[in-house]
Amino acid sequence: MSTFKVSEAARLLGVSDDTVRRWIDQGVLPITDASPLEIPGAALAQHALKIAAAAPDPSDVLSSARNRFVGLVTRVQLDGVMAQVDIQSGPHRVVSLLSAEAVRDLDLQVGSLAVAVVKATTVIIETPRS
Repeated sequence: MSTFKVSEAARLLGVSDDTVRRWIDQGVLPITDASPLEIPGAALAQHALKIAAAAPDPSDVLSSARNRFVGLVTRVQLDGVMAQVDIQSGPHRVVSLLSAEAVRDLDLQVGSLAVAVVKATTVIIETPRS
């Protein structure tokens, strides 16, 4: 069973250590008997799903894509007919290459709220070496 220290859990959830400690105090997140405090990985995963479900989504669409990253545009680089847009969604940075026309049509600017939708046939999963 995987367990995570408070600081690791905070980093994974994109919140502060104090927020994780508050959730522990409120009984939202269980802890093991270990010292320093550790949170069971399964409980952390369940809580992450609850947080994701509650995340604001500015779009009013139905979609078959389940990989939706709501975040802020942090970079827009226009280069002729193409553009690169970076979105920061919690701890995740999503980079999209799209037409410059699409960037203008969507009025994407640094600080804009946006949703990156990913529909991929290949997903690579990695785990840390033990």
